[in-house]
This record gives sequence, C-alpha cells and structure tokens, in this order.
Amino acid sequence: MVKLVLLHKAGSIYEDEPDRVYDFPRAYLKAVREAVGDWVVYYEPVKAGPRGYFAVAKIAQVIPKPRVEGRFLALIEAGSFLPFDHEVPRLVGGRAWEAGLMTQTGQVKKGGAQQLAVRRLPEAEFAAIVGAGLPVDLPEREARRYSATGEIDEGAAPFERPLIERLTSRAYRDIAFRRKVREAYDYRCAISGLRLRNGGGRPEVQAAHIRPVEHRGSDSVRNGLALSGTLHWMFDRGLLSVAEDWTVLVSRNKVPGEVVDRLILPGGKLWRPKDERDWPHPENLRWHRENVFGQRLLDGPTPWN
Repeated sequence: MVKLVLLHKAGSIYEDEPDRVYDFPRAYLKAVREAVGDWVVYYEPVKAGPRGYFAVAKIAQVIPKPRVEGRFLALIEAGSFLPFDHEVPRLVGGRAWEAGLMTQTGQVKKGGAQQLAVRRLPEAEFAAIVGAGLPVDLPEREARRYSATGEIDEGAAPFERPLIERLTSRAYRDIAFRRKVREAYDYRCAISGLRLRNGGGRPEVQAAHIRPVEHRGSDSVRNGLALSGTLHWMFDRGLLSVAEDWTVLVSRNKVPGEVVDRLILPGGKLWRPKDERDWPHPENLRWHRENVFGQRLLDGPTPWN
C-alpha cells in the first residue's frame, strides 16, 4: 500500500466528490491501485484556489468508470473522509511539504510534478501534513475556545494518540466535524436563521449529519447542517427535511402550526453557507427525504410539549 496526494478542485468536469469518489485517467491507475486500503490527502491546484491541502480520506476500491474508456473511479471508504480543521498551505517558510516538489538546490519546482493529479506521498510527509491540518490537541482547543480563562487544566493535556488512531476515533471526528460545520454556517441555525450564544459566548447551534454515519454518511461539511438543539432533534426524527429547491419540508401532521411559525426562517428556505462548496450535497438531502422524512415514529414527549 502507499499513500497519495489527490488533486481536486470544486466544479471539476469529472465526477469527483471527495467523500465518495475520485475520477482519474489510466495514467494514474497503477499508483491508485497501490493505495487501495490506505490513506490519501486532497490538494487544491494553484489555479483552482488558495486552499492547499484540505482533507484526508481512505481508498476502498478502484473500478473502471462505467461507459467511459480510459477513466477509473477510486471509491472512498465510507466514514473515512475528514476535512482538515484548517487548510494546510502549500508552502511553509518557502518550502513545499513534499520533497518531490523541491529541486536539489532548494527551490520549489515549477509545473511538472506540481500538476500531477496523483502523487505518491511518503509516510513522514503524510503525517506532517495531516498533523498540521488535524492537530492532536483539537479536543483541547475546542474546550479552551469557550472557557472563561481561555485555559484548560494541566491534567487535561492532549493525549498523544497515534495519527491513524486519531483519524478513526469517533470522538475526535465528531469534534472536527462540529467545528467545521458550525464555522461554515457562521454559527447560525440553517432552518431558523438564529445565531444564538449562551452567557459564556458558546454557540448554541449544533452540527447535524444529514445522512448518519451509521448509514454510510460522511463527515464532510456537505453532509452537515448547523441546527439549534430542537431543530436537530426534529431533523433526526424525520419531522423536517429539505427539498431540492432548499425549501424546508415539515411533517405537518406531527408538528403544530405554531411551532413551524416560531422555528422556521420566514420564507421557509434553508439558510446556506457563504461558500457554495459547503452547501449540503443534493444526494445527501435526497437520502434524508427518502429514508428519514416522515418515516419515524415519535416515542415520548416532544420539545414543544
């Protein structure tokens, strides 16, 4: 097995969706096949934007692309995709993270290697890039962000969890997902439009998976919605969903009209992130409409009772 860098840009003409599939030509088939079962890092080409390295995922399988000669699809292992907490710049101190992008005289190579859509990535360079984008102390940073002093107890020092163990830890991934989704939505509820904080400045909004992880949903921001606690509860129980035109759907035989009037943004449309790359993926919303909306029985009291 081998680790790779995969170039990806939003709006690509190819069928790329980083948390699901990577579309590539035959020229890279050998390298991608070698990476099956191993991890890859996504990288935004210079001409596509400023992000640099922005996410990590694991390749599960490689198949020929149906009805397209000479192209192949790398299928991403369900639940493995994780966006970096912050994008890792291409250069640090004038040097590239990848030794293969540097000349023997210490200059960054122009064109050529930088333009390869697939690049092999040594273990040490993979660890350095992912460690920069997903720091080991991410849980402590999140706890410190809203503490009164901005500090945490000495006893809560970060546990030096090995990199791959960190990438597969549900607790760590939940924190990373929550940070990215709430930031993308500017800490505003996508359904009510409200941006509330408690007395300590902590955002009240939560991060909801559209397609749950246990049903092959990913930790991509495009599989997330920032929702208040009540609306998160309602969304998970199929009382709410989102139509193709971003209209908020309501199971009106289960939700009183006065609740709808109080909780949903006037106009009834979903509030979306400023960056279109973070908008909910239509396929995730379709899955929720077809598999959750209106299909759950309510047991026990509801938030409005």
